[in-house]
Amino acid sequence: MANDASTVFDLVILGGGSGGYAAALRGAQLGLDVALIEKDKVGGTCLHRGCIPTKALLHAGELADQAREGAAFGVNTSLDGIDMTGVHKYKDGVVAGLYKGLTGLMASRKVTVVEGEGRLSSPTSVDVNGQRYEGRHVLLATGSYSKSLPGLDIDGDRIIASEHALVLDRVPKSAIVLGGGVIGVEFASAWKSFGADVTIVEGLPHLVPAEDENSSKLLERAFRKRGIKFNLGTFFEKAEYTQDGVKVTLADGKEFEAEVLLVAVGRGPVSQGLGYEEQGVAMERGFVLTDAYKRTNVPTISAVGDLTPVLQLAHVGFAEGILVAERLAGLDVVPVDYDGVPRVTYCHPEVASVGITEAKAKETYGADKVVALKYNLGGNGRSKILKTTGEIKLVQVKDGPVVGVHMVGDRMGEQVGEAQLIYNWEALPAEVAQLIHAHPTQNEALGEAHLALAGKPLHAHD
Repeated sequence: MANDASTVFDLVILGGGSGGYAAALRGAQLGLDVALIEKDKVGGTCLHRGCIPTKALLHAGELADQAREGAAFGVNTSLDGIDMTGVHKYKDGVVAGLYKGLTGLMASRKVTVVEGEGRLSSPTSVDVNGQRYEGRHVLLATGSYSKSLPGLDIDGDRIIASEHALVLDRVPKSAIVLGGGVIGVEFASAWKSFGADVTIVEGLPHLVPAEDENSSKLLERAFRKRGIKFNLGTFFEKAEYTQDGVKVTLADGKEFEAEVLLVAVGRGPVSQGLGYEEQGVAMERGFVLTDAYKRTNVPTISAVGDLTPVLQLAHVGFAEGILVAERLAGLDVVPVDYDGVPRVTYCHPEVASVGITEAKAKETYGADKVVALKYNLGGNGRSKILKTTGEIKLVQVKDGPVVGVHMVGDRMGEQVGEAQLIYNWEALPAEVAQLIHAHPTQNEALGEAHLALAGKPLHAHD
């Protein structure tokens, strides 16, 4: 492999998704000479096949629901149908605008972007397109892929993954969603809004099983009301083609048929065949192992994002990428507190949380040391106006800080910013209760929940 002065850098990054490009931008800002290697488009899964296009679909679905429900607000609206060509034009326009802005940022900060499939060739180099790029340090940020189950082949037609669902040229008449986690419930929500008949199959006892059980139950209640069907607590056995669709059989023999099957059983690390193991990088189940500062066991190699066994969220990738860049530039850095990362599922209604669940708090501090309070959105004026229902649940260490905030309701994702500050600054309920929240807002519900937890409820029963 050839290399010259133009291919020697302070930092060589393999993978241009959220973690990789955040490290590139911050590293360049701090004076590092950075090369970013990406086989597809800078922005990765989140921008092109994940967070952004999915949320655009969900917003289009929200507008469809509003058109159906206009009469409830005294507005005579109706839904004439879903134009998927138009929906995709809108979605793709959002993605294209953000991509253009990102490529502009890369150019303005003089990041060397290399298009091609890279491979780790030594502890300090990556080979791509017959060229060797040397770095004082290498950052692995190759992201994740849509997983399937043994014997379940994704064909991109009847049995699809999320990337196929994002470009489907029609609204399926019926769909089975295998997996009731974030990806599964978001697509189920969007497809239901577009008019599809949707059934979710989840092997665990609840939808969004990583969330507090109360949030899961609230979402299940809302989905029943919307007509989204789900089967919980029984695992998938097999899928087979029918004359015009797919039949899914569960372990208990129960069968479901639909036009398409969306496989949403999680995402696995992109690490095979990239030279990681050959260079001695410690791995487990395909994930690259790191310490709290995202250092691997090889001193010149770090890893961030979905490639490592932590929360698979774009904003986690951003934070980790920035952390690595700042560490390499000699700044003092603080490891990510993964419990303190805000988590949002953008279905209708939204599920948002930060901190730990009530079950985890009891396990950590003892059941007698944990206080939980639920504030119903029925007492919030703005939520009434929006005709949304749900709750804010607070989990507190007795006589101590709030360690968990769990919210279900429309637009709750927009409230999680303050919830993040409450958790990460270890706020006491009385301290949050002192803050004045604007009326009428949904954000006010977060303040009222803390008023109640502090023993002085306003629009809530004692």
